[in-house]
Amino acid sequence: MSGALVAAVARTVPWRALGAGAAVGLLLVALPRLSDGPPGPWLALTLLRAAALAFALGLTFLLDDPARHLTTPVTTPRWVRTGLRLALVAPPAALWWTASLALVPHSVRPPVGAVTLEAGATAALALAAAATAVRLTDEPQPGPSVAAAVLTTATLGALVIPARWTLLAATGDPRWAAAHERWGVLLGAGVVAWGVCMPEPVRKFQPVRRLRTRP
Repeated sequence: MSGALVAAVARTVPWRALGAGAAVGLLLVALPRLSDGPPGPWLALTLLRAAALAFALGLTFLLDDPARHLTTPVTTPRWVRTGLRLALVAPPAALWWTASLALVPHSVRPPVGAVTLEAGATAALALAAAATAVRLTDEPQPGPSVAAAVLTTATLGALVIPARWTLLAATGDPRWAAAHERWGVLLGAGVVAWGVCMPEPVRKFQPVRRLRTRP
C-alpha cells in the first residue's frame, strides 16, 4: 500500500466529526470531577456509556465522502479505502477510550473489560449502520441521518427493551454477565454487517420511472 494512498484517504476522513464526538465523550466523563466528591458507581458507568455513544455518533460520519461518485471508478476497491479509514481511526480511538477510563476514579471504575466490550459493540453497530447506508444508497454524506437513526435507536432501545433482556445492567446486578453475553453478540453482528457492506454495490439503486405513452 503506497504512502500516497494513505495520505489521500487520510484527507477524506471526517476528523472534525470524530473529534467532536471524542470531545463530548471526554467532557461527559470529566464532569463529576467538577463536583466536591467522586461519582457513584452507577453514575460513573452511565457516563462511560454515554461517552461511548457520543464517540459512536462521530463514527457514523466515517464513510462520508463528498467525492464519492468521482472515486467509484478508481482502481483501488472501496473495501480497501474503507478499511484504511478504519485503520487510521483505530489508534486515536484506542487512546481516547484509555483516557476516558483514566478519568474515572479507580474506586468507582466499572470492570474495564466489560465496559470496553460495550463501547466496542456500540462503535461496531454505528459503523455497520454507516456502511449499510453507503451500500444501499447513493448518498455521498449519509452521516447526519445515520447518526440520528443510531441515537434514536439507542434511546428507544433503553426504554422499550424488557428488563430481563436489558443491556444496561449495573455492576453487581445478577443480569450483568448475561447482558454482556448479548453485548458480545451485538459486537459480532456489527462486524459481520460491516464486512458484508464493504464491497461496491453490484448495481446502483435507481428509482423506477414509468414510461409515458401517447394515447
